[in-house]
Amino acid sequence: MRLDAILEHGRIWTGDADRPTASRIGVIGGRVVGLDEELDGLTADTVVDLGGAPVVPGFHDAHLHFSLYGQKLLRLDLSAPACPTLDDVYETVRTAVAAAPAGTWILGRGHDQNKLGGHPTLAVLDSIAPEHPVYLEHTSGHMGVTNSAGLRDAGHADLLRVPDLEGGHVERDAAGMPTGLLQERAQELVNHRFLPVDLDTHRAGSRLASASLLSMGITSVTEPGIGAPGQVGQTPVELRAYQDGIDAGDIRLRIDAMPYHRVLHDLGPIGGGDSGFGLDLGIRSGFGGDRLRIAGVKVLSDGSLIGRTAAMCCDFDDDPGNRGFLIDEVPDLTRTIVAAHANGWQVATHAIGDRALDAVLDAVAEAQRVAPRHDPRHRIEHCGISRPDQLSRVVDLGLIPSPQGRFVSETGDGLLAAVGPERMAWVYRMRSWLDRGVVLPGSTDAPVVHPDPIWSIQDMVARRTAQGSPLAPDEAVTPEQALRAYTYGSAYATRDEANRGTIARGRLADLAVLSDDLLAVDPARLSEVRVGATIVGGEVVHDAGAVSIR
Repeated sequence: MRLDAILEHGRIWTGDADRPTASRIGVIGGRVVGLDEELDGLTADTVVDLGGAPVVPGFHDAHLHFSLYGQKLLRLDLSAPACPTLDDVYETVRTAVAAAPAGTWILGRGHDQNKLGGHPTLAVLDSIAPEHPVYLEHTSGHMGVTNSAGLRDAGHADLLRVPDLEGGHVERDAAGMPTGLLQERAQELVNHRFLPVDLDTHRAGSRLASASLLSMGITSVTEPGIGAPGQVGQTPVELRAYQDGIDAGDIRLRIDAMPYHRVLHDLGPIGGGDSGFGLDLGIRSGFGGDRLRIAGVKVLSDGSLIGRTAAMCCDFDDDPGNRGFLIDEVPDLTRTIVAAHANGWQVATHAIGDRALDAVLDAVAEAQRVAPRHDPRHRIEHCGISRPDQLSRVVDLGLIPSPQGRFVSETGDGLLAAVGPERMAWVYRMRSWLDRGVVLPGSTDAPVVHPDPIWSIQDMVARRTAQGSPLAPDEAVTPEQALRAYTYGSAYATRDEANRGTIARGRLADLAVLSDDLLAVDPARLSEVRVGATIVGGEVVHDAGAVSIR
């Protein structure tokens, strides 16, 4: 037998309890066909020398907005590293305005008022850009700031009559004038002027996103919410854009796409007279191949903690009287989840506040009562605040929480201010789920925060904010638990653990070659480990000089 490839001289952590380590991997058709002595006497078309480096299964980010990340790379970078102060944000906008013809939309993304001391304002943006419409999307994606030219361009010439939208909020001053801040669905008041992006722009962003993520060892992403209305970077033809990008070689990682629930619709009677709910032609979870497949359906129940729009059972600690809000009323949310569940979908519901989590738990329980299913493996995206009384219920319903490790450092100080000391221990739990037998996935929610999985693993272990404050330290996990989350755990969360997440015969040959051993390095230095090469389906798709090929 002649193999497609042999990868040799590696210190390989397989993630497979039956065979935890190896030094050689044989590949045919993009899949592992043998390890070590099973390859004796075999030859291959390609031999990749791993140079004795540590190797792990390719990282799988279980909640990463691939299209949004690509578009962020095309827009003004307003994140804290690029713009540490509000003055820096304004100067970045001012520079863009000077280079663009009047009337051109100036689009930016990534600011965080928790780090800047406040949001940009309409008044200052008007002084900088009186003739350029501006929209600056918050790092959470749940809000943004516009200026008067932006509101006028979107059809709101009378600023005192800018309407509110159900499921959204327009912030106003004491005189009733908009401050520029548009929260949740209120973003739709202006973003229809520059959304959706066209296919070529989407493709350009995807090309950048793929190269960037591969350089971090990410071989798979779960894209939570394609087709979402009012989201930068998302289009009605995202699946087409992904197919075209994969065919052209622009996208070289694997994508599990979750359509946003608002693009699903009633398909009429399907089997037994039941009402179908899904995509055209009856498509539901599981459709597709190993490069691109339809995973769960993304449902949005509330907003964000750092934006103070998550649906909470108690006031935000630093904003008395504000408990956030639900995007849809509870009966509507329940109908959506029940319909998706009954029609075979894996339901992944964004729920950050504990009031939102209550609503989702009730809806999932109702779904199982109406249409019992074995192991539907529904997910709670983020699960930002979970009270002690909610833990057992999450487990009993078989739900998979999908928290973000990187939130701990990048947004942690804002989270602490939002929830206060009494509820700090409930924030983005991890060990609590593992202790209860839940298979924990790893994710970042990029571009809300940086997508580097190794940095996120560091945060899962250290649980410290950017200012050094501990954030729910009892929820810290071990390096091996964090690594397993980012490999097997994420594959399990997308119902594909038979193909990904471990290095074993029959699995996809997706690997990350590292500069140091994540399980042996000092835990305080985890974030210093870098990716030397990334391999997808046995093919080297990123190399920083770590491997040699013959």
